[in-house]
Amino acid sequence: MLKLQEKQIARERIDILVNTALKEKDEVLAARQAWVAKKIAMRFRVRMPYEARQLFCKKCKAFIVPGRSARVRVGRAKTRAMRITCLKCGHTYRRILAE
Repeated sequence: MLKLQEKQIARERIDILVNTALKEKDEVLAARQAWVAKKIAMRFRVRMPYEARQLFCKKCKAFIVPGRSARVRVGRAKTRAMRITCLKCGHTYRRILAE
């Protein structure tokens, strides 16, 4: 029962840290909060929510905020995809959008 409570508390803290990091104006503090959230997830072996995982660059592992530290473009082609470009390392990756 204790393990389940620990994991539930870890999930709540991860959500709080990621949400405050998104609202934070100071990039250094936001990156630190996101890093702490990731460390909590690893320490308690809790999977981060999908939305939170998308906020980390796949190449440099930096915390990216769409519009501030990442450029987001939505394609108009047959396969609708969102292209996310990290402005720190320049890596671009795609996220397929559901119809």
